Amino acid sequence: MSDFIKNLSNLLRARFPCIYISTWEEERLLNILSDLCSNEDVIRTPRNFFTWKLTEGLNEVNNGIVSNTRDPIQALDFIQKYESPGLFVFLDFHIFFGYNNQPANLEVVRKIRDSIKNLTESDNPKNIIFISPSLVLPDELEKDINIVDFDLPSFEEIKRLLKEIIKANDGNGVVINLNSDEEEKIAKAALGLTLQEAENTFAHAMVNDGCLDVNDVSLIQKEKGQLIKKTGILEFIESNISIDEVGGLENLKNWLSKRDESWLDSAKKYNIPAPKGVLITGVPGCGKSLIAKSIGSMWNLPILRLDVSKIFSGVVGSSEENMRRAINTAEAVSPCILWIDEIEKGFSGLGSSGDSGVSSRVFGTFLTWMQEKTKPVFVVATANNISSLPPEMLRKGRFDEIFFVDLPTKIERQEIFKVHGQRCLEDPEVKGDFEINEDVLSHIADMTEGFGGAEIEHVVISALFEAFSEKRSVNLEDFEKIIDETIPLSVTQSEQIIALREWARLRAVTATAQKDRGTYEEAVEIENPKEDEFSDEVFKSRGGRKLDF
Repeated sequence: MSDFIKNLSNLLRARFPCIYISTWEEERLLNILSDLCSNEDVIRTPRNFFTWKLTEGLNEVNNGIVSNTRDPIQALDFIQKYESPGLFVFLDFHIFFGYNNQPANLEVVRKIRDSIKNLTESDNPKNIIFISPSLVLPDELEKDINIVDFDLPSFEEIKRLLKEIIKANDGNGVVINLNSDEEEKIAKAALGLTLQEAENTFAHAMVNDGCLDVNDVSLIQKEKGQLIKKTGILEFIESNISIDEVGGLENLKNWLSKRDESWLDSAKKYNIPAPKGVLITGVPGCGKSLIAKSIGSMWNLPILRLDVSKIFSGVVGSSEENMRRAINTAEAVSPCILWIDEIEKGFSGLGSSGDSGVSSRVFGTFLTWMQEKTKPVFVVATANNISSLPPEMLRKGRFDEIFFVDLPTKIERQEIFKVHGQRCLEDPEVKGDFEINEDVLSHIADMTEGFGGAEIEHVVISALFEAFSEKRSVNLEDFEKIIDETIPLSVTQSEQIIALREWARLRAVTATAQKDRGTYEEAVEIENPKEDEFSDEVFKSRGGRKLDF
Protein backbone atom coordinates (compact mmCIF):
# COMPACT_ATOMS: atom_id res chain seq x y z
CA MET A 1 0.00 0.00 0.00
CA SER A 2 1.39 3.41 -0.97
CA ASP A 3 1.85 6.17 1.58
CA PHE A 4 -0.74 8.25 -0.26
CA ILE A 5 -3.47 5.58 -0.04
CA LYS A 6 -2.66 4.87 3.59
CA ASN A 7 -2.77 8.56 4.54
CA LEU A 8 -5.94 9.27 2.57
CA SER A 9 -7.80 6.22 3.89
CA ASN A 10 -6.97 7.26 7.46
CA LEU A 11 -8.38 10.73 6.80
CA LEU A 12 -11.57 9.27 5.34
CA ARG A 13 -12.02 6.87 8.23
CA ALA A 14 -11.40 9.73 10.68
CA ARG A 15 -14.34 11.61 9.09
CA PHE A 16 -12.31 14.51 7.76
CA PRO A 17 -15.10 16.38 5.97
CA CYS A 18 -13.18 18.12 3.16
CA ILE A 19 -9.89 17.20 1.49
CA TYR A 20 -8.03 19.08 -1.25
CA ILE A 21 -5.69 17.30 -3.70
CA SER A 22 -3.79 19.35 -6.27
CA THR A 23 -2.77 17.34 -9.33
CA TRP A 24 -2.91 17.29 -13.12
CA GLU A 25 -3.46 13.52 -13.09
CA GLU A 26 -7.21 13.58 -12.70
CA GLU A 27 -7.90 10.21 -14.32
CA ARG A 28 -5.20 8.36 -12.42
CA LEU A 29 -6.40 9.79 -9.10
CA LEU A 30 -10.06 9.04 -9.85
CA ASN A 31 -9.18 5.39 -10.55
CA ILE A 32 -7.39 5.17 -7.19
CA LEU A 33 -10.32 6.79 -5.34
CA SER A 34 -12.85 4.54 -7.06
CA ASP A 35 -10.92 1.41 -6.03
CA LEU A 36 -10.50 2.79 -2.52
CA CYS A 37 -14.26 3.25 -2.05
CA SER A 38 -14.87 -0.48 -2.48
CA ASN A 39 -11.85 -1.74 -0.53
CA GLU A 40 -13.21 -2.76 2.87
CA ASP A 41 -9.77 -3.88 4.08
CA VAL A 42 -8.46 -0.34 3.77
CA ILE A 43 -11.41 2.00 4.16
CA ARG A 44 -13.52 -0.24 6.46
CA THR A 45 -16.89 1.20 5.37
CA PRO A 46 -17.43 1.09 1.56
CA ARG A 47 -18.74 4.29 0.06
CA ASN A 48 -20.78 5.16 -3.01
CA PHE A 49 -18.60 7.11 -5.40
CA PHE A 50 -19.71 10.42 -6.96
CA THR A 51 -17.90 12.89 -9.21
CA TRP A 52 -18.98 16.48 -9.87
CA LYS A 53 -18.19 18.47 -13.00
CA LEU A 54 -19.43 21.89 -13.96
CA THR A 55 -20.57 20.45 -17.29
CA GLU A 56 -22.80 17.68 -15.87
CA GLY A 57 -23.22 17.99 -12.11
CA LEU A 58 -23.02 14.97 -9.78
CA ASN A 59 -22.51 11.60 -11.41
CA GLU A 60 -22.74 8.40 -9.36
CA VAL A 61 -20.72 5.46 -10.61
CA ASN A 62 -23.06 2.79 -12.06
CA ASN A 63 -26.17 4.95 -11.45
CA GLY A 64 -25.56 7.93 -13.70
CA ILE A 65 -26.05 11.67 -13.41
CA VAL A 66 -28.02 13.18 -10.55
CA SER A 67 -30.42 15.75 -12.01
CA ASN A 68 -30.34 19.42 -11.04
CA THR A 69 -26.86 19.31 -9.46
CA ARG A 70 -24.78 21.32 -11.94
CA ASP A 71 -25.12 24.31 -9.67
CA PRO A 72 -22.59 23.88 -6.81
CA ILE A 73 -25.11 25.00 -4.18
CA GLN A 74 -27.60 22.36 -5.33
CA ALA A 75 -24.86 19.72 -5.41
CA LEU A 76 -23.91 20.55 -1.80
CA ASP A 77 -27.62 20.43 -0.83
CA PHE A 78 -27.82 16.91 -2.28
CA ILE A 79 -24.79 15.83 -0.24
CA GLN A 80 -26.31 17.18 2.98
CA LYS A 81 -29.51 15.21 2.37
CA TYR A 82 -27.74 12.04 1.23
CA GLU A 83 -28.11 9.34 3.89
CA SER A 84 -25.78 6.58 2.63
CA PRO A 85 -21.98 6.40 2.89
CA GLY A 86 -20.50 8.43 0.08
CA LEU A 87 -17.33 9.94 -1.33
CA PHE A 88 -18.00 13.08 -3.38
CA VAL A 89 -15.22 14.25 -5.66
CA PHE A 90 -15.49 17.81 -7.05
CA LEU A 91 -13.35 18.49 -10.14
CA ASP A 92 -11.93 21.95 -10.91
CA PHE A 93 -13.79 23.50 -7.99
CA HIS A 94 -10.97 26.03 -7.52
CA ILE A 95 -12.81 28.39 -9.88
CA PHE A 96 -15.17 29.16 -6.97
CA PHE A 97 -12.30 29.74 -4.51
CA GLY A 98 -10.82 32.91 -6.03
CA TYR A 99 -8.79 31.59 -8.94
CA ASN A 100 -6.67 33.86 -11.17
CA ASN A 101 -7.10 36.97 -8.97
CA GLN A 102 -10.88 36.69 -9.12
CA PRO A 103 -12.86 37.02 -5.87
CA ALA A 104 -14.08 33.82 -4.25
CA ASN A 105 -17.77 32.92 -4.58
CA LEU A 106 -18.81 33.80 -1.03
CA GLU A 107 -22.12 31.96 -1.30
CA VAL A 108 -20.38 28.70 -2.25
CA VAL A 109 -17.74 29.18 0.46
CA ARG A 110 -20.47 29.76 3.07
CA LYS A 111 -22.38 26.70 1.87
CA ILE A 112 -19.29 24.51 2.29
CA ARG A 113 -18.79 25.79 5.83
CA ASP A 114 -22.45 25.08 6.58
CA SER A 115 -22.00 21.51 5.30
CA ILE A 116 -19.04 20.71 7.57
CA LYS A 117 -21.14 19.84 10.62
CA ASN A 118 -23.46 17.64 8.56
CA LEU A 119 -20.50 15.71 7.14
CA THR A 120 -18.83 15.11 10.50
CA GLU A 121 -22.01 14.18 12.42
CA SER A 122 -23.71 12.08 9.74
CA ASP A 123 -24.73 8.54 10.74
CA ASN A 124 -22.90 7.25 7.67
CA PRO A 125 -19.44 8.49 6.62
CA LYS A 126 -19.48 11.18 3.92
CA ASN A 127 -16.43 13.01 2.62
CA ILE A 128 -15.81 15.67 -0.03
CA ILE A 129 -12.59 15.72 -2.06
CA PHE A 130 -11.64 18.68 -4.25
CA ILE A 131 -9.34 17.82 -7.18
CA SER A 132 -7.70 20.64 -9.12
CA PRO A 133 -4.44 21.32 -11.00
CA SER A 134 -4.07 24.50 -8.92
CA LEU A 135 -4.03 24.86 -5.15
CA VAL A 136 -6.44 27.71 -4.44
CA LEU A 137 -7.94 28.04 -0.98
CA PRO A 138 -9.87 31.02 0.44
CA ASP A 139 -8.98 32.18 3.95
CA GLU A 140 -12.42 31.20 5.23
CA LEU A 141 -11.78 27.50 4.48
CA GLU A 142 -8.16 27.15 5.58
CA LYS A 143 -9.13 25.50 8.87
CA ASP A 144 -11.80 23.27 7.35
CA ILE A 145 -10.01 21.68 4.41
CA ASN A 146 -7.08 19.26 4.72
CA ILE A 147 -4.50 19.34 1.90
CA VAL A 148 -3.06 16.01 0.73
CA ASP A 149 -0.09 15.67 -1.62
CA PHE A 150 -0.49 13.33 -4.58
CA ASP A 151 2.91 12.38 -5.92
CA LEU A 152 3.66 11.82 -9.57
CA PRO A 153 3.87 8.18 -10.68
CA SER A 154 6.48 6.14 -8.85
CA PHE A 155 9.29 4.25 -10.53
CA GLU A 156 7.33 1.02 -10.15
CA GLU A 157 4.27 2.53 -11.88
CA ILE A 158 6.37 3.92 -14.74
CA LYS A 159 8.21 0.64 -15.17
CA ARG A 160 4.92 -1.30 -15.17
CA LEU A 161 3.59 1.05 -17.88
CA LEU A 162 6.78 0.58 -19.91
CA LYS A 163 6.46 -3.19 -19.74
CA GLU A 164 2.82 -2.98 -20.85
CA ILE A 165 3.74 -0.83 -23.85
CA ILE A 166 6.64 -3.15 -24.75
CA LYS A 167 4.35 -6.18 -24.53
CA ALA A 168 1.71 -4.51 -26.69
CA ASN A 169 4.15 -3.43 -29.41
CA ASP A 170 6.87 -6.08 -29.43
CA GLY A 171 6.72 -7.77 -32.83
CA ASN A 172 4.32 -5.14 -34.14
CA GLY A 173 6.92 -3.50 -36.36
CA VAL A 174 8.82 -2.10 -33.36
CA VAL A 175 12.27 -3.39 -32.36
CA ILE A 176 12.72 -3.63 -28.59
CA ASN A 177 16.38 -3.65 -27.67
CA LEU A 178 16.51 -3.33 -23.88
CA ASN A 179 18.00 -5.45 -21.13
CA SER A 180 16.82 -5.17 -17.53
CA ASP A 181 19.31 -2.42 -16.61
CA GLU A 182 18.40 -0.41 -19.71
CA GLU A 183 14.69 -0.77 -18.95
CA GLU A 184 15.45 0.71 -15.54
CA LYS A 185 17.27 3.65 -17.14
CA ILE A 186 14.35 4.32 -19.51
CA ALA A 187 11.82 4.16 -16.67
CA LYS A 188 13.88 6.39 -14.39
CA ALA A 189 14.37 8.88 -17.20
CA ALA A 190 10.58 9.22 -17.37
CA LEU A 191 10.20 9.99 -13.65
CA GLY A 192 8.58 13.37 -13.24
CA LEU A 193 6.12 12.80 -16.08
CA THR A 194 2.48 11.92 -15.59
CA LEU A 195 1.41 8.45 -16.74
CA GLN A 196 -0.16 9.99 -19.83
CA GLU A 197 2.97 12.00 -20.58
CA ALA A 198 5.15 8.92 -20.05
CA GLU A 199 2.94 6.82 -22.34
CA ASN A 200 3.08 9.51 -25.04
CA THR A 201 6.86 9.78 -24.68
CA PHE A 202 7.41 6.01 -24.98
CA ALA A 203 5.14 5.93 -28.04
CA HIS A 204 7.04 8.85 -29.57
CA ALA A 205 10.35 7.06 -29.01
CA MET A 206 9.03 3.95 -30.75
CA VAL A 207 7.66 5.67 -33.85
CA ASN A 208 10.66 8.00 -34.09
CA ASP A 209 12.95 5.26 -35.47
CA GLY A 210 10.92 2.07 -35.08
CA CYS A 211 13.04 1.06 -32.12
CA LEU A 212 13.06 1.42 -28.34
CA ASP A 213 16.53 1.26 -26.82
CA VAL A 214 18.67 3.01 -24.23
CA ASN A 215 19.49 5.80 -26.72
CA ASP A 216 15.91 7.02 -26.34
CA VAL A 217 16.78 8.37 -22.87
CA SER A 218 17.79 11.68 -24.50
CA LEU A 219 14.41 11.97 -26.22
CA ILE A 220 12.63 11.36 -22.91
CA GLN A 221 14.74 14.06 -21.29
CA LYS A 222 13.65 16.55 -23.96
CA GLU A 223 10.03 15.79 -23.13
CA LYS A 224 10.81 16.49 -19.49
CA GLY A 225 12.34 19.76 -20.62
CA GLN A 226 8.86 20.94 -21.62
CA LEU A 227 7.74 20.38 -18.04
CA ILE A 228 10.66 22.42 -16.72
CA LYS A 229 10.08 25.38 -19.03
CA LYS A 230 6.55 25.80 -17.73
CA THR A 231 7.78 26.56 -14.21
CA GLY A 232 9.37 29.85 -15.25
CA ILE A 233 12.04 29.41 -12.54
CA LEU A 234 14.10 26.45 -13.70
CA GLU A 235 15.70 26.23 -17.13
CA PHE A 236 16.24 22.97 -18.97
CA ILE A 237 19.77 22.87 -20.40
CA GLU A 238 20.33 20.78 -23.51
CA SER A 239 24.02 20.03 -23.31
CA ASN A 240 25.91 17.86 -25.78
CA ILE A 241 29.27 18.69 -24.23
CA SER A 242 31.25 15.52 -23.64
CA ILE A 243 33.44 15.23 -20.58
CA ASP A 244 36.31 14.57 -23.02
CA GLU A 245 35.89 18.13 -24.33
CA VAL A 246 36.95 19.46 -20.94
CA GLY A 247 40.73 19.73 -20.91
CA GLY A 248 42.46 18.70 -17.68
CA LEU A 249 40.70 18.56 -14.28
CA GLU A 250 41.27 14.80 -14.20
CA ASN A 251 40.87 14.56 -10.42
CA LEU A 252 37.36 15.99 -10.61
CA LYS A 253 36.51 13.89 -13.67
CA ASN A 254 37.60 10.71 -11.88
CA TRP A 255 35.50 11.63 -8.81
CA LEU A 256 32.43 12.12 -11.02
CA SER A 257 33.07 8.91 -12.97
CA LYS A 258 33.02 6.81 -9.79
CA ARG A 259 29.56 8.15 -8.91
CA ASP A 260 27.94 7.51 -12.29
CA GLU A 261 24.77 5.35 -12.04
CA SER A 262 24.89 5.46 -8.23
CA TRP A 263 21.15 6.33 -8.22
CA LEU A 264 20.20 3.03 -9.88
CA ASP A 265 18.86 0.02 -7.98
CA SER A 266 22.09 -1.85 -8.72
CA ALA A 267 23.87 0.50 -6.27
CA LYS A 268 21.54 -0.38 -3.38
CA LYS A 269 23.35 -3.61 -2.54
CA TYR A 270 26.40 -1.51 -1.68
CA ASN A 271 24.26 0.52 0.76
CA ILE A 272 25.49 3.80 -0.70
CA PRO A 273 23.28 6.88 -0.91
CA ALA A 274 22.82 8.89 -4.07
CA PRO A 275 25.46 11.66 -4.15
CA LYS A 276 24.23 15.03 -2.86
CA GLY A 277 26.28 17.39 -4.95
CA VAL A 278 29.55 19.19 -5.53
CA LEU A 279 30.68 22.79 -5.14
CA ILE A 280 33.22 23.91 -7.75
CA THR A 281 35.14 27.10 -7.03
CA GLY A 282 38.24 28.65 -8.50
CA VAL A 283 39.68 31.10 -10.97
CA PRO A 284 37.13 32.56 -13.44
CA GLY A 285 37.33 31.19 -16.97
CA CYS A 286 38.97 27.89 -16.04
CA GLY A 287 36.16 25.46 -16.85
CA LYS A 288 33.78 25.41 -13.87
CA SER A 289 30.60 25.99 -15.89
CA LEU A 290 31.86 23.82 -18.73
CA ILE A 291 32.32 20.77 -16.53
CA ALA A 292 28.95 21.41 -14.87
CA LYS A 293 27.31 21.14 -18.30
CA SER A 294 29.32 18.05 -19.22
CA ILE A 295 28.10 16.06 -16.19
CA GLY A 296 24.69 15.70 -17.85
CA SER A 297 26.21 14.00 -20.88
CA MET A 298 28.55 11.92 -18.72
CA TRP A 299 25.72 10.61 -16.51
CA ASN A 300 23.02 10.79 -19.17
CA LEU A 301 20.82 12.91 -16.89
CA PRO A 302 18.85 16.12 -17.55
CA ILE A 303 20.38 19.40 -16.37
CA LEU A 304 18.18 22.00 -14.71
CA ARG A 305 19.65 25.44 -14.13
CA LEU A 306 18.33 27.40 -11.16
CA ASP A 307 18.54 31.16 -11.55
CA VAL A 308 18.32 32.35 -7.94
CA SER A 309 17.36 35.86 -9.06
CA LYS A 310 14.09 34.45 -10.43
CA ILE A 311 13.27 33.06 -7.00
CA PHE A 312 12.89 36.48 -5.46
CA SER A 313 9.68 38.29 -6.30
CA GLY A 314 7.96 41.46 -5.19
CA VAL A 315 4.89 39.67 -3.87
CA VAL A 316 5.06 38.92 -0.14
CA GLY A 317 5.55 35.21 0.48
CA SER A 318 6.04 34.32 -3.18
CA SER A 319 9.84 34.01 -2.96
CA GLU A 320 9.59 31.20 -0.42
CA GLU A 321 6.91 29.52 -2.54
CA ASN A 322 9.08 29.88 -5.68
CA MET A 323 11.95 28.09 -3.95
CA ARG A 324 9.66 25.28 -2.79
CA ARG A 325 8.22 24.98 -6.30
CA ALA A 326 11.70 24.82 -7.84
CA ILE A 327 12.72 22.10 -5.37
CA ASN A 328 9.52 20.11 -5.96
CA THR A 329 9.99 20.32 -9.73
CA ALA A 330 13.60 19.15 -9.50
CA GLU A 331 12.57 16.21 -7.32
CA ALA A 332 9.70 15.38 -9.68
CA VAL A 333 12.06 14.93 -12.63
CA SER A 334 14.81 13.21 -10.63
CA PRO A 335 17.27 11.69 -11.18
CA CYS A 336 18.62 14.96 -12.51
CA ILE A 337 21.33 17.57 -12.08
CA LEU A 338 20.46 20.93 -10.52
CA TRP A 339 23.03 23.49 -11.63
CA ILE A 340 23.40 26.82 -9.79
CA ASP A 341 25.92 29.04 -11.55
CA GLU A 342 27.76 31.67 -9.47
CA ILE A 343 25.83 30.72 -6.37
CA GLU A 344 27.54 33.39 -4.27
CA LYS A 345 25.77 36.13 -6.26
CA GLY A 346 22.36 34.56 -5.80
CA PHE A 347 22.62 34.38 -2.02
CA SER A 348 24.48 37.62 -1.40
CA GLY A 349 23.26 40.05 1.24
CA LEU A 350 21.96 37.38 3.61
CA GLY A 351 20.82 38.74 6.92
CA SER A 352 20.34 42.29 5.65
CA SER A 353 17.32 44.14 6.91
CA GLY A 354 16.30 45.43 3.48
CA ASP A 355 14.21 42.40 2.52
CA SER A 356 12.65 41.65 5.94
CA GLY A 357 14.54 38.36 6.13
CA VAL A 358 13.19 36.91 2.85
CA SER A 359 16.70 36.02 1.60
CA SER A 360 17.51 34.23 4.85
CA ARG A 361 14.27 32.23 4.77
CA VAL A 362 14.75 31.22 1.13
CA PHE A 363 18.37 30.29 1.83
CA GLY A 364 17.30 28.31 4.91
CA THR A 365 14.74 26.38 2.87
CA PHE A 366 17.41 25.50 0.31
CA LEU A 367 19.94 24.43 2.94
CA THR A 368 17.44 22.25 4.79
CA TRP A 369 16.49 20.54 1.55
CA MET A 370 20.13 19.91 0.64
CA GLN A 371 20.76 18.35 4.03
CA GLU A 372 17.66 16.15 4.13
CA LYS A 373 16.83 15.38 0.49
CA THR A 374 16.35 11.72 -0.31
CA LYS A 375 15.59 11.90 -4.03
CA PRO A 376 18.52 11.75 -6.50
CA VAL A 377 18.93 15.43 -7.34
CA PHE A 378 22.65 16.11 -7.77
CA VAL A 379 23.42 19.77 -7.02
CA VAL A 380 26.31 21.33 -8.95
CA ALA A 381 27.13 24.81 -7.68
CA THR A 382 29.86 27.00 -9.12
CA ALA A 383 31.39 30.01 -7.40
CA ASN A 384 34.10 32.53 -8.20
CA ASN A 385 34.20 34.30 -4.85
CA ILE A 386 33.59 31.53 -2.36
CA SER A 387 34.56 33.71 0.61
CA SER A 388 31.20 35.49 0.33
CA LEU A 389 29.27 32.26 0.90
CA PRO A 390 27.98 31.66 4.44
CA PRO A 391 29.88 28.95 6.35
CA GLU A 392 26.76 26.82 6.88
CA MET A 393 26.66 26.12 3.14
CA LEU A 394 30.23 24.82 3.13
CA ARG A 395 30.04 22.34 5.97
CA LYS A 396 29.89 18.61 5.32
CA GLY A 397 26.44 17.27 4.61
CA ARG A 398 25.51 20.02 2.15
CA PHE A 399 27.95 19.03 -0.61
CA ASP A 400 29.85 15.77 -0.92
CA GLU A 401 33.00 17.63 -1.89
CA ILE A 402 34.38 21.08 -2.67
CA PHE A 403 36.76 21.23 -5.65
CA PHE A 404 39.13 24.06 -6.50
CA VAL A 405 39.82 24.77 -10.18
CA ASP A 406 43.11 26.63 -10.54
CA LEU A 407 44.79 28.06 -13.62
CA PRO A 408 45.67 25.12 -15.86
CA THR A 409 49.09 23.56 -15.61
CA LYS A 410 51.28 23.07 -18.69
CA ILE A 411 49.90 19.58 -19.29
CA GLU A 412 46.35 20.87 -18.97
CA ARG A 413 47.03 23.82 -21.27
CA GLN A 414 48.25 21.42 -23.92
CA GLU A 415 45.08 19.38 -23.55
CA ILE A 416 42.85 22.47 -23.67
CA PHE A 417 44.53 23.80 -26.80
CA LYS A 418 44.33 20.38 -28.42
CA VAL A 419 40.57 20.11 -27.71
CA HIS A 420 39.77 23.56 -29.14
CA GLY A 421 42.22 23.25 -32.00
CA GLN A 422 40.89 19.91 -33.22
CA ARG A 423 37.31 21.14 -32.92
CA CYS A 424 37.94 24.31 -34.93
CA LEU A 425 40.37 22.96 -37.52
CA GLU A 426 38.23 20.27 -39.11
CA ASP A 427 38.20 21.82 -42.59
CA PRO A 428 41.37 20.90 -44.59
CA GLU A 429 41.48 24.34 -46.29
CA VAL A 430 41.42 26.12 -42.94
CA LYS A 431 43.91 23.75 -41.36
CA GLY A 432 46.37 23.83 -44.28
CA ASP A 433 49.84 22.63 -43.29
CA PHE A 434 49.33 23.42 -39.60
CA GLU A 435 49.67 20.28 -37.47
CA ILE A 436 48.76 19.97 -33.78
CA ASN A 437 51.70 17.81 -32.72
CA GLU A 438 53.62 17.46 -29.47
CA ASP A 439 56.12 20.18 -30.35
CA VAL A 440 53.37 22.68 -31.19
CA LEU A 441 51.41 21.82 -28.05
CA SER A 442 54.49 22.23 -25.86
CA HIS A 443 55.38 25.53 -27.53
CA ILE A 444 51.86 26.97 -27.17
CA ALA A 445 51.66 25.76 -23.55
CA ASP A 446 54.95 27.49 -22.72
CA MET A 447 53.73 30.74 -24.27
CA THR A 448 50.38 30.63 -22.43
CA GLU A 449 51.67 30.42 -18.86
CA GLY A 450 49.00 31.94 -16.62
CA PHE A 451 46.22 31.60 -19.21
CA GLY A 452 42.86 30.15 -18.24
CA GLY A 453 40.84 27.75 -20.35
CA ALA A 454 38.58 30.52 -21.68
CA GLU A 455 41.61 32.59 -22.64
CA ILE A 456 43.15 29.67 -24.54
CA GLU A 457 39.85 29.20 -26.38
CA HIS A 458 39.94 32.93 -27.19
CA VAL A 459 43.45 32.49 -28.63
CA VAL A 460 42.25 29.73 -30.98
CA ILE A 461 39.19 31.69 -32.14
CA SER A 462 41.09 34.96 -32.61
CA ALA A 463 43.81 33.19 -34.61
CA LEU A 464 41.13 31.78 -36.89
CA PHE A 465 39.77 35.31 -37.41
CA GLU A 466 43.27 36.38 -38.46
CA ALA A 467 43.35 33.66 -41.10
CA PHE A 468 39.73 34.26 -42.14
CA SER A 469 40.29 37.99 -42.70
CA GLU A 470 43.06 37.18 -45.19
CA LYS A 471 41.22 34.19 -46.71
CA ARG A 472 44.06 31.74 -46.01
CA SER A 473 44.83 28.74 -43.83
CA VAL A 474 45.87 29.25 -40.23
CA ASN A 475 49.49 29.05 -39.15
CA LEU A 476 51.52 29.02 -35.93
CA GLU A 477 52.34 32.72 -36.23
CA ASP A 478 48.62 33.54 -35.89
CA PHE A 479 48.49 31.87 -32.48
CA GLU A 480 51.75 33.45 -31.34
CA LYS A 481 50.53 36.92 -32.33
CA ILE A 482 47.27 36.60 -30.35
CA ILE A 483 49.08 35.20 -27.31
CA ASP A 484 51.49 38.14 -27.28
CA GLU A 485 48.59 40.60 -27.48
CA THR A 486 46.56 38.96 -24.69
CA ILE A 487 46.83 40.04 -21.07
CA PRO A 488 45.48 37.12 -19.03
CA LEU A 489 43.37 37.26 -15.90
CA SER A 490 46.33 36.04 -13.86
CA VAL A 491 47.87 39.47 -14.47
CA THR A 492 44.83 41.72 -14.12
CA GLN A 493 43.46 39.94 -11.03
CA SER A 494 46.58 38.50 -9.45
CA GLU A 495 45.64 39.53 -5.90
CA GLN A 496 42.22 37.88 -6.10
CA ILE A 497 43.74 34.67 -7.44
CA ILE A 498 46.27 34.57 -4.60
CA ALA A 499 43.43 34.98 -2.08
CA LEU A 500 41.46 32.19 -3.76
CA ARG A 501 44.41 29.81 -3.55
CA GLU A 502 45.03 30.71 0.06
CA TRP A 503 41.43 29.86 0.90
CA ALA A 504 41.45 26.61 -1.09
CA ARG A 505 44.77 25.25 0.18
CA LEU A 506 43.22 23.73 3.32
CA ARG A 507 39.50 23.79 2.48
CA ALA A 508 39.11 22.24 -0.97
CA VAL A 509 40.29 19.39 -3.14
CA THR A 510 42.22 20.40 -6.23
CA ALA A 511 40.48 19.44 -9.48
CA THR A 512 43.80 18.84 -11.21
CA ALA A 513 45.21 15.32 -11.05
CA GLN A 514 48.45 14.72 -9.14
CA LYS A 515 50.26 13.55 -12.27
CA ASP A 516 49.45 16.86 -13.99
CA ARG A 517 50.52 19.18 -11.19
CA GLY A 518 53.30 17.66 -9.09
CA THR A 519 52.74 18.19 -5.37
CA TYR A 520 49.85 20.31 -4.23
CA GLU A 521 52.17 22.83 -2.61
CA GLU A 522 54.05 23.25 -5.90
CA ALA A 523 50.77 23.77 -7.68
CA VAL A 524 49.48 26.64 -5.60
CA GLU A 525 52.74 28.44 -4.68
CA ILE A 526 51.16 30.56 -1.99
CA GLU A 527 53.24 30.10 1.14
CA ASN A 528 54.27 33.54 2.44
CA PRO A 529 53.98 35.42 -0.88
CA LYS A 530 55.72 38.76 -0.95
CA GLU A 531 53.60 41.81 -1.63
CA ASP A 532 55.58 42.70 -4.74
CA GLU A 533 55.79 39.14 -6.06
CA PHE A 534 52.88 39.69 -8.42
CA SER A 535 53.52 43.35 -9.19
CA ASP A 536 53.16 44.80 -12.69
CA GLU A 537 56.95 45.07 -13.01
CA VAL A 538 57.46 41.39 -12.18
CA PHE A 539 54.74 40.31 -14.60
CA LYS A 540 56.25 42.49 -17.30
CA SER A 541 59.65 40.91 -16.78
CA ARG A 542 58.04 37.50 -17.23
CA GLY A 543 56.54 38.44 -20.57
CA GLY A 544 53.25 39.51 -19.01
CA ARG A 545 52.55 36.09 -17.54
CA LYS A 546 53.02 34.35 -14.24
CA LEU A 547 55.42 31.42 -14.18
CA ASP A 548 53.89 27.96 -14.61
CA PHE A 549 52.87 25.93 -11.57
